[in-house]
Amino acid sequence: MSGFSPDWLALREPADHAARNPQLLAAAGAHFADKASLTVVDLGCGAGSNLRGCFSALPDRQHWTLVDSDPRLLETARHRLADWADEAREQGEELVLRKDGKLISVDVRQADLTKDLEWILGWQPDLVTAAALFDLTSKRWLERFVASLVSQRLPLYTVLTYDGRERWKPKHPTDAQMLAAFHHHQHGDKGFGPAAGPEATDAMAEAFRKSGYAVSTGESPWLIAEDQAELVQALTGGIADAVRETGHVESEAIAAWLEAKRQASGLIGHQDLWARPV
Repeated sequence: MSGFSPDWLALREPADHAARNPQLLAAAGAHFADKASLTVVDLGCGAGSNLRGCFSALPDRQHWTLVDSDPRLLETARHRLADWADEAREQGEELVLRKDGKLISVDVRQADLTKDLEWILGWQPDLVTAAALFDLTSKRWLERFVASLVSQRLPLYTVLTYDGRERWKPKHPTDAQMLAAFHHHQHGDKGFGPAAGPEATDAMAEAFRKSGYAVSTGESPWLIAEDQAELVQALTGGIADAVRETGHVESEAIAAWLEAKRQASGLIGHQDLWARPV
């Protein structure tokens, strides 16, 4: 899986945090309420946004292992977390943070989730988590992932998995054509085999339920306002690039769609999931 731009991850982080489903975050936090400390493995961590988005709901002492295939993003994560914390210091290879009364230690590990999955889960954390990851993975990989979690009775809290919904204002005649082409691209190979795309959350939920896990899902849509022009332009530009790769929409139609979205508002659908052994 190829890495994402640190600039793009920084741009989307406020929208990600605003979209996170509060009920599922609270449920995950309540599950660990009696623990004095918690170990977490964050898969496909990017620049550390997921830690910043959910640390406040978790116990006062946390140890996070951030996993990504991109060393540039792991280095970015360390810097951004140090800047975000109230206090930060190096302790060997660990980064030790204090934030809002929480003590958080952080390790970063470069790993390939297609090859190293069982090794990573073998660290036996209290919680496995991820954000905006699983729509990029294949259904076969998801089945393997769920089976690995179930074999060790590990819970999963994941957020912001794309679910295929897009609604734009103002509407444009090519919205449906653009969305269909984008979904075709979403199902392409992102490094894990043919991607599950918008079906990822349903595939995971079904696999967990068949294994006897309790599963909760909830919507976490981006609600994008007209004054978020930079986010809109980056998002629609990325969609347009993906659509061009498919060859399903004429260049002139893509250009007209992009022009219409310069001052658009909209909804981009995501799903959060909280799965735990019973």
